[in-house]
Amino acid sequence: MGPYRVVQWATGALGRSAIRAVLERPDMQLVGARVYDPAKAGVDVAELAGRPPIGVPATADPEQILALDADCVIFAPSGGVLTRRRSGGLNIVCELLASGKNVICLSGLVYPQAHGPELVDELERACRAGNSSVHGTGVNPGFMADLMPLALSRLSRQISHVYARECSDFSGHPSWRLVHDMVGFGKTEEEYVADLRKARAYMRSVFTESMYLVAAALGVALDEVDCDVAYRLASEDFDVSAGHIAKGTVAAARWTLNGLVKGNPFIMAEAIYKADASRVFDWGDPGYAVRVHGRPSITLTTGEDWVSNGIAAAAAHAVNAVPAVCEAEPGIRTLLDLPLITGRAAAPYRST
Repeated sequence: MGPYRVVQWATGALGRSAIRAVLERPDMQLVGARVYDPAKAGVDVAELAGRPPIGVPATADPEQILALDADCVIFAPSGGVLTRRRSGGLNIVCELLASGKNVICLSGLVYPQAHGPELVDELERACRAGNSSVHGTGVNPGFMADLMPLALSRLSRQISHVYARECSDFSGHPSWRLVHDMVGFGKTEEEYVADLRKARAYMRSVFTESMYLVAAALGVALDEVDCDVAYRLASEDFDVSAGHIAKGTVAAARWTLNGLVKGNPFIMAEAIYKADASRVFDWGDPGYAVRVHGRPSITLTTGEDWVSNGIAAAAAHAVNAVPAVCEAEPGIRTLLDLPLITGRAAAPYRST
């Protein structure tokens, strides 16, 4: 079999990192890219990611992507697939699947079963039509909130509670759209509160999937998921890579989600976001923690330097999954269905 023919959907910071990862793989060929900025249309896809041209122009026309002969699409638009339903996010995924392309999603679908049989049926129909598979992945969710708790659970028995914590410093993130529009930093308190309904729906759609996946793997049926948020305002003006955070605007948020069984929390996910962790001290330092309460209890904690580049890590997780997803049986394929996904050794250490 020849190299896997890969398309990159969306070329923000995450998409560009995925492009670079695909270009480094001898078992993959980049055959297209979907862009949203008209100025990028027609530009060589490799040049969009700072690499020498390969003779493949990017396109702003989704129909051109649907018509491509490709094995897999790495789907990485901003916002969640399910919270983008009105703008066609889920419809696009289904169209790609029905056209015969496997889809690896970096904006949800880690465990679509969490959203009920209607969504599962819609995705499965599209997969049957195209003889294709869909897989959701990332860092959190996709790794820390789901894969790591399950890995730790192997060392414990009689598990009574699972906890996953993320605390992220956004001071170096380059995207104002993500930092301001999606996370909410730099918004006035009134603007932030007005947008909470939309933000709550997004956080639920993303983290609920991880929680239901972990519960299903551990043999537990969740009754519901509670979602709560607290936030802090900036005590002074300061700048981050993405832009300016004015005094009195939102500079941090703490999201807490609890998966309940008979009224008692079984799984807790905590997501803490800070515009600049050196200026916001509440809720601990950046890093991750995963704790499985059982016999024995197992805890894994990391500092903020646990990964040198979170964007590159999420992109690599998606690109490394391409062979497994392309070779999988058609349908929804979660991390519970696929073989262990690993990276690839650099050229001097790679077997020939």
